[in-house]
Amino acid sequence: MTAQEVRLCGLLLQEHFGDVVEKVGKHLLSSGEQNLRTVARETGTPMDLVKKSLCVLMQHGACLFTSGRKGPGSPVEYQASCERILNILRYPRYIYTAKTLYGDTGELIIEELLQRGHMTMSSTVKTVADRLTQNMEDGHSMEYSEVISAFSKLVETHFLQRCPPVAVVGAKTSTAPVLAPPPPPITPAATAAPASTAPATPESFKDCYKVPHVQLFGRGKRCHSSEDGEDQGTSKRAKLDPQTHGDEGIYWQVNFERFHLHFRDQAIINAVASKLDQTSSEIVRTMLRMSEVTTPPSAACTQALSANEIFRSLPPNYSISRPILDQYLTLLVDDPMEFVGKSGDSGGGMYVVNLNRALTNLARATLESVVQERFGSRSARIFRLLLRKRHLEQKQVEDFAMIPAKEAKDMLYTLLSENLVQLQEIPKTPDHAPSRTFYLYTVNQLPTARMLLQNCYKTVANLIERRLFETKESKRLLEKSQRIEAILASLQASGAEPEQLSEVEEMITAPERQQLESLRHHINKLDSAENQVDETIFLLESYISSTSKAIR
Repeated sequence: MTAQEVRLCGLLLQEHFGDVVEKVGKHLLSSGEQNLRTVARETGTPMDLVKKSLCVLMQHGACLFTSGRKGPGSPVEYQASCERILNILRYPRYIYTAKTLYGDTGELIIEELLQRGHMTMSSTVKTVADRLTQNMEDGHSMEYSEVISAFSKLVETHFLQRCPPVAVVGAKTSTAPVLAPPPPPITPAATAAPASTAPATPESFKDCYKVPHVQLFGRGKRCHSSEDGEDQGTSKRAKLDPQTHGDEGIYWQVNFERFHLHFRDQAIINAVASKLDQTSSEIVRTMLRMSEVTTPPSAACTQALSANEIFRSLPPNYSISRPILDQYLTLLVDDPMEFVGKSGDSGGGMYVVNLNRALTNLARATLESVVQERFGSRSARIFRLLLRKRHLEQKQVEDFAMIPAKEAKDMLYTLLSENLVQLQEIPKTPDHAPSRTFYLYTVNQLPTARMLLQNCYKTVANLIERRLFETKESKRLLEKSQRIEAILASLQASGAEPEQLSEVEEMITAPERQQLESLRHHINKLDSAENQVDETIFLLESYISSTSKAIR
């Protein structure tokens, strides 16, 4: 784990959970596994706050606990998950994907589970139905059955999964095993929910995608404030017996790996559409959709599919004849990017999507675009040449790239100083004399991708810090704007006259209004930049992960 990753994780924890959780999380990331007393002592934080911070981290799957290294009876040790914390950066993308695939209901289900870490199905359904009912302007209420249907579809496509049961991690005696004691909860959702110590997989937890029969009937409720300010809908639901829905003790969480596989597939589809045409991308989309649940996450390619299976699964609005489909498949197989290939063990009649090869080519295109943006098109030409030819001397680079010797030399040294290009020495004699040594330039794609990934982490951290600084500088003006908006909403609800509303609106002066508009514009640009950099981060992480697995 690098310093840039720890820094970014700390900023994400601070923004979403506060300073105390950020201090505890960063300490665990930097120090590794530690027990409760050690964390409290080394961070200088009171024990009860450390317990609450660990509870928050475990509630969101960002902290794992294991039995002590000294055996049974030793203190439980906690370890923060850097990968899980970095997923917070991708929350808007998860929610938008759920909205695109399953509408507003799927969006709110994913949003609730991301916000609370994990919940029971019945609690999620009731909360989402109530929120949808509040958003309905025609007075209708959302049926629980509709939300249950959307929840079941998310589980069926593996976007949601059950939390595995908490493992037994130690015991004071051999006859009385005890569970690792999670810290006391600080949120209502954490009062009875188990903390997952490892991601659930069908191999490790056979009921990972088994939906229980939930006895839940009715509609979502509209919230009405009572005289003492308490939400009547919430107070009534709190009085309901929680043991009547049939899913007690079964908690659900977002399956981040499944979302990442969907993002990977979309990147491949978009690349095919950009390289070839829309019909080719639809064929690749069909192949990926047919094997999205059956293909293991670490597989180098999808399961083999025949042309007949692909033809039958194409969308009805694509009126492609079988001969045309065969021509498109041949075109995809012959394309230099090699997104689609023929299965080697099926006699040549079966087709697969080369996932690892596709990620490698996408990462290569990302590296080339970075070089072109930073150093110009000629440097990018040299970089592409070295990627293709592997090893070249300086004179060969000048000849192949058709660039004057002085310019080529300057560009090569610039790329070398930025660690984008490496220099390899091959001596003819044991004395390594310069006159009898070959100096070959090369590009090692995997180390270069790792370096660029660290630069991306640094960039996102800088963007977050800048956004927090902009918000802090205009804190007084933002609070004033929020107060005025609340007053306007209250007056509109009570049927105030337009004169009163305009009088309240004039409490914000023209310069203040202009400053607010400028702040919103800057914040939106920073948010957009974060999302764009995160797309590059995801692509590089996927390439590095797939390449590392292939090497092992």
